[in-house]
Amino acid sequence: MFTKADALKLDADDMLKHKRAEFSIPEGMIYLDGNSLGVLPKAAVARVKHAVDVEWGVDLITSWNKHGWFQKPLVIGNKIARLIGAPKDSVIVADSISINMFKVLSAALAKNPSRKVIVSDSGNFPSDLYVAQGLSGFLNDGHTLRVVEPEAVMDAITEDVAVVMLTETDYRSARRHDMKAVTDKAHAMGALIIWDLAHSAGAVPGRLEEVNADFAVGCTYKYLNGGPGSPAFIFVHPRLQNEVMPALVGWWGHAAPFAFAPEFEVASGIIRMQCGTQPMLSMQALDAAIDVWADVEMVDVYAKAQKMCALFTELAEARCGAHGVTLYGSRDFAHRGSHVCLRHAQAYAIMQALISRRVIGDFRAPDMMRFGFAPLYNSYTDVWDAVEVLREVLDERLWDVQQFRERKAVT
Repeated sequence: MFTKADALKLDADDMLKHKRAEFSIPEGMIYLDGNSLGVLPKAAVARVKHAVDVEWGVDLITSWNKHGWFQKPLVIGNKIARLIGAPKDSVIVADSISINMFKVLSAALAKNPSRKVIVSDSGNFPSDLYVAQGLSGFLNDGHTLRVVEPEAVMDAITEDVAVVMLTETDYRSARRHDMKAVTDKAHAMGALIIWDLAHSAGAVPGRLEEVNADFAVGCTYKYLNGGPGSPAFIFVHPRLQNEVMPALVGWWGHAAPFAFAPEFEVASGIIRMQCGTQPMLSMQALDAAIDVWADVEMVDVYAKAQKMCALFTELAEARCGAHGVTLYGSRDFAHRGSHVCLRHAQAYAIMQALISRRVIGDFRAPDMMRFGFAPLYNSYTDVWDAVEVLREVLDERLWDVQQFRERKAVT
């Protein structure tokens, strides 16, 4: 059986252990919710302070030129591109995932006007499904959303499909689609594909260029640690960038925004996927957060994530299985993301009890405790200690009080 001494040995040998010092982790907290909101990078504090005190406070509007504000979305996009396996100038940071999904889905449907079917799966993040439903209703042109089980996606991609829209890593089970196989099937059937990388970016090695993906979106406030509500990113393959047009356009996507022409003239390349003015304080925080990744290889990050997820599962089942705790999802950790969901009938109350003891995860309906492992700042000792607290909460029924049963607005 894996012991705490084993965890300490793994920490001592961990090639990523030096990264933990770059994050502001509250003392005594075991933070296992980086799949929902990443920890604050220390560098972001100084970067935002400079942006407020100097760039906004002193240089004011001249900062669009003096401090490179106007170019910042593409500058950060190129830094993210390395992490998601995308070529230069194919990624830009802007807006939210839902807005970006609207942009790329509208562009993809317009590229394939004779087809009306959008394929997705039941493991997709619901917001993506809502965007597809809303856009289909707005277009009012016969578009339908075909939602199937994840294992049935390949068979659902038929010759009537316009767009395949999938989240690579399931936000609950952590199951990962075979991006190459699914993309190849979509292209063979004449469909375009959109990948949502919300639970993949910063967690698993990116492969967008390798698999010949058409579009992708992703958020930056989870494993990339960009801060609450930090701007999302959008990827368009270079072969499509000058062929597609999103339905949502604005002056930042104009070929000459400061000409202030009354007619829209689309910019070339990935720039056209921008819409309105971007939030520069959030951009500066995100830029500092992405710089933390400059000396990191995603293969090393994922290797550690796999090991932490497997050990956490092994320990939880061995020490808490008698209380009805079970794994949700596959045990094939080589084909999973960087989080683990454990099921229990009292999952919500148990998670609240854990949080009260400074082990931070989250709850996902109907009965899942979710724990995210961020290899840049989580340790193997965190894995051991978190399961030990979970065991205590279950052994002593510490969850069985009214205050832990009362649902909060955010779970």
